[in-house]
Amino acid sequence: NLYKRLNELAKEAGKELGVTIVEETAADPMSDVGIPGAQQQVLEKAPEWIEKYGQNSAYFCTNDAHTAPLLKQLLEYGGYFIEADLPSPLMGYPDALGVEFKDEDMTNYEFLLKSVEDAIVEKGGAGRFGTWAYSYLFSLVAGLTEHAMNVIDGNSELTEIDDIADALAVYSPGAEWNGSYYTDANTGVKTENYMLIYQDTYIMGD
Repeated sequence: NLYKRLNELAKEAGKELGVTIVEETAADPMSDVGIPGAQQQVLEKAPEWIEKYGQNSAYFCTNDAHTAPLLKQLLEYGGYFIEADLPSPLMGYPDALGVEFKDEDMTNYEFLLKSVEDAIVEKGGAGRFGTWAYSYLFSLVAGLTEHAMNVIDGNSELTEIDDIADALAVYSPGAEWNGSYYTDANTGVKTENYMLIYQDTYIMGD
């Protein structure tokens, strides 16, 4: 499956970079223990993981419900969290930091990021926690709509990656977008209607 293949690729890349990739398991939030039970297990296990792998270890969650408790313990015990699977200042950080936002603030990403960053720095986490400055989902919905209108108006090409990046940037000022056309790992064939894109990583406090 996709996760298994991505995990294999991560381990292969890790060997090239001299980075050890390991897996740890946590309770499934969809199991009988539910989200509270799964989060409690991460709260209990994370200090053990950090002690085992050291404070220079970096962590990634494959389940969003695990993110907030993991962030909370990394702030307390050390370690790095570079990005979530759906990167955003709202992914796990508000719950981990005890930061609350009003409904009217939820699309003001400059304010959201600054609030989260200030709380991270205050707790001594500067340089250890990252995100996309603008939500992955917000950026794609708004940016691809902008791109569609540009294409309809004749100002952009549908499959031109630079045009897509420009449209995404309209709703993410100050952030950079990068990407490439998808290349099939088995055949080497590059497709020009399937793109992999990413926003630059914002490391808070740095």
